[in-house]
Amino acid sequence: MAVGILLVTHQGIGTALLAVTTALLRNLPLKVEVFEVPFEGDPDALLPQASAALRRADGGDGVLVLTDLYGATPSNLAAKLARLGTPVRRVSALNLPMLLRVLNYPELPLDELPAVAAAGARNGVVHNDA
Repeated sequence: MAVGILLVTHQGIGTALLAVTTALLRNLPLKVEVFEVPFEGDPDALLPQASAALRRADGGDGVLVLTDLYGATPSNLAAKLARLGTPVRRVSALNLPMLLRVLNYPELPLDELPAVAAAGARNGVVHNDA
């Protein structure tokens, strides 16, 4: 059993991040699903499809849901998913360092992965002076 990862993002973001991640890591140690929300998407209307993606991602130990922008439609949809019964933890501001960091700790339980995700995002931001 393992934690699953669900990327709930605006169109194009989740798919692109997963493609780069897969190219870098080759074999992903955790199951990752992507659910992209259309720009005019209604969270209530999209909930059944997003719920199906959540179930596909669940490896038996819950799902870490990563969203691109807190307060936007994907984030609001993720909040609805968290109330459906599957153990879920949510983290916003998804970026490539965050996703890679989470996938480097596949043995961690769901309750510890949000901190790992946040650290990956923060540590991935480097101010380079020329």
